[in-house]
Amino acid sequence: MLNNASMSSLLTLAHEGIRTLVMGILNVTPDSFSDGGRYLDADAAVHHALRMAEDGADVIDIGGESTRPGAKPLTVDQELERVLPVIRKLAGCCPVPLSIDTYKSEVARRAVLEGAAMVNDISGMTFDAGMPKTVADLGVPVILMHIKGTPRTMQQDPRYADVVVEVKEWLQRRVEAAVAAGIPRDYIFVDPGFGFGKTAEQNLELLRRLPEFRTLGLPIALGTSRKSTIGKVLGGLPVEERLEGTAATVALAIAGGAALVRVHDVREMVRVARMADAVVRGWREDGAG
Repeated sequence: MLNNASMSSLLTLAHEGIRTLVMGILNVTPDSFSDGGRYLDADAAVHHALRMAEDGADVIDIGGESTRPGAKPLTVDQELERVLPVIRKLAGCCPVPLSIDTYKSEVARRAVLEGAAMVNDISGMTFDAGMPKTVADLGVPVILMHIKGTPRTMQQDPRYADVVVEVKEWLQRRVEAAVAAGIPRDYIFVDPGFGFGKTAEQNLELLRRLPEFRTLGLPIALGTSRKSTIGKVLGGLPVEERLEGTAATVALAIAGGAALVRVHDVREMVRVARMADAVVRGWREDGAG
């Protein structure tokens, strides 16, 4: 049973394809690739989360461990020390559901008990054998993302015969494992893992062929925001100058069938999503059309 009524409504939007969900990224880390250190303080993190909700985020994704290429893993206690104070503060005041971005079952369990309503696992529940049962017992939705290797190794010459076919088959196996563990199928999102164990060309291929993931029959999540592929394509742009490139990938992801986009720049990407929704889905916030 979902512990957040708003999350149930979001699942309905995602499955029926009514409009795109926008997930705001809240990194409470000192070393994330884009905004590491900015929201390590709990009060700053809460302020930013509330601003993202005001700007139109449908859900706030809270992560305490950087998963940038080469990142070192944290202990469970270290991760909990970062995320729990923020979740506790937000649980009573944030108008939108909270998600916990973790691959550790104990972090997921504690976060949901404190008020999170969703789990976002970059490993597709493969890094921690206890995660499938934990999510099933918690009764919350989960995003299963593809990764090749670990954050420390994933960009060390990733190779695929066909990146789309292989990622899709891997995700299908993870969905089957999740359902076998007791997670309702309609609580699952699939994420091809843009930037996680893929070259720039492989990332572009995933985005170009995103419609092929629709055959999994589940809502597609995608996080392209500010990632290095955008910087490379646009001539080496630094992180802070990747807004327009991110906007292009978000619009194309929606055209390709994405049900949820994970972004840093919520206000701008909500506008992109609404415009793309008007074209792709015929959805208008003003009710016209």
